[in-house]
Parts: sequence; structure tokens; C-alpha cells
Amino acid sequence: MKIAVLGAGAMGMLFGGYLSRRNDVFLVEVNEDRVRQINESGVLIREKDGSDGRFFPKAVSKTDGLGQMDLVIVFVKAMFTQDALSSNRGLIGKNTYLMTLQNGAGHEARLLPFTDEKHIIIGSTQHNSSIIENGHVNHGGAGLTSIGLPGGGSEVLQAIAENLTACGFECVTSNEVKKQIWTKLFTNTAASSLTAVLQVPLGFIYSDPAAHELMVKLCKEAVAVANAEGFARFEEADVIAGVETVCKNAPNGYTSIYADIRDGRRSEVDTISGSVVEASRQLGVSVPCHEMIVSLIHALERRPRA
Repeated sequence: MKIAVLGAGAMGMLFGGYLSRRNDVFLVEVNEDRVRQINESGVLIREKDGSDGRFFPKAVSKTDGLGQMDLVIVFVKAMFTQDALSSNRGLIGKNTYLMTLQNGAGHEARLLPFTDEKHIIIGSTQHNSSIIENGHVNHGGAGLTSIGLPGGGSEVLQAIAENLTACGFECVTSNEVKKQIWTKLFTNTAASSLTAVLQVPLGFIYSDPAAHELMVKLCKEAVAVANAEGFARFEEADVIAGVETVCKNAPNGYTSIYADIRDGRRSEVDTISGSVVEASRQLGVSVPCHEMIVSLIHALERRPRA
């Protein structure tokens, strides 16, 4: 397949690197130093056993002349999705699939201006990655990747799922992918957003009584919204236990939204906790804790820095 990955951040490099095993992959990145580093030395991926694998996707800052892709995977931050797609429209043909595995929910709405619903792939992945330095990432965790079409009929994506699996990402198609997106969103909105506000690792959310209480309140609000949507039924106790397990098993885990606030960058809070708030307003569900979290994180983004 001919694949473009928009954004050569931690996840973009991980997916671009692995997918280059069997595909013609272009990593599209605005950071010229990173483009140069990748083209000179490849993408270096450190695995859990400490070994490094080297992969050779092509890195570009401009996509003029590359032609239309079979698949475009969006790994830029959510607030930059439409700008990235608009700047690279030449990659998108009538048969091109646009895929988002970004954190949060509601990303399909950002892709619709560029293709029809039958060519939008939404999904979630249990893989995670962090940048060690330009062109070098740490593959911190693996697991299942689920993909599907927003309107169902996801079996047409089987060839793409098989391609991802062959490249090292165990992937399945699902007509319940929205349920899986919400399952991941529970952890992001109830725990990851708190790590940003409190500037602590995930383990603190589990071990500190006050932080844990806040996490439970956020879980309950998010479950109420998810259940009001009506496509799946979640139990509060199961969701809380799942988030607790993530935090307990990664006591020293630092989230990307934590790092954004630490380093003074804009975060993806609007597609994480903000997506819960947006859905709550449409469904008439009260989520005061989520509203507070979104406001706090935006305030932290704008705070004066020493």
C-alpha cells in the first residue's frame, strides 16, 4: 500500500516505522530537523527489552508530487487535523481512506470535509510511544488496534487490518469501534487529564485519596454521557476498576497531556475531556467536573512561565 502518515511525532514514527516493513510509507512532518534526521538515519524504535530496530520510511515536509495515497493516517494533534489535511489535499483521492487513531472522540467530524463517511476509518490502539530524541522513539506498550467505519460495514477494511497485523500491529475490524474509543476515553478523561492538572504520574491518581476521588467522579460523569448516547452500556464499577488498573500498573507513567502542560504547549483537552463536555450538552447530561477540568487545563496552557 501507499501510505502517508501526517505527523512524525511519537506515534507517527512508531506507525510509520513498522508500516514501512511492507508498504511505501511517507512521514509528513513540518519539523525540518526531524525530516532530515529520519532520512539520514531512519526511524529508531526502542522495544521493551532495550533493543533498537531501525526502519526507513521516507520523511517529507511537502507532499507536492507524491500523488494520491491508498491510506492517510492522521497523527497530528487534534486541533491541527484539518490544517494538516488541507495542506496535503493532493494525497487524498476518491478511493483514499483517512484513518484516525488519535486520542479522544469525535475526530470523524474533522475528516468529513475531505472525504465521504465510507472512506473514514476511526479506531483505537493500545500501542503507545514516546520520543527519546529526533528520529528515536520508545515503544512503551503494545496491544490490540481496532478499526471501523463510523456507519458500520467495517468488514470492507479487512485488508487494511491484515496489513497492519503483518507489520506488527495486531489489528481487527469492528462495528463496535465507538465503544472501544469510549473505553480508552474513560482513562484519558478521568486519569490523564488529572495528571496534567496536578502534574503527577498516573500512579498518584491511584494512590492519593483526593486524586482518586476526583478520578471516580470523572468516571461517573463520562459513563453517564456514554450511556446516554445509547450505542453501548457501561457499568460505573467496571469503568472505575479499569482506570484504576491502568494507573496502578503504570505508577511512573507520564501522559502526553501532562507533558504538554509541563512544557507550555497547547494540549488536546478539547478532544479528550472536551469531547465529553460537548456530548453532554447535546444529550442534556450534567458534567460539572469535566467542565472544570477543561477550564483548568486551558488556564494552565495560558499561565505565565518563569
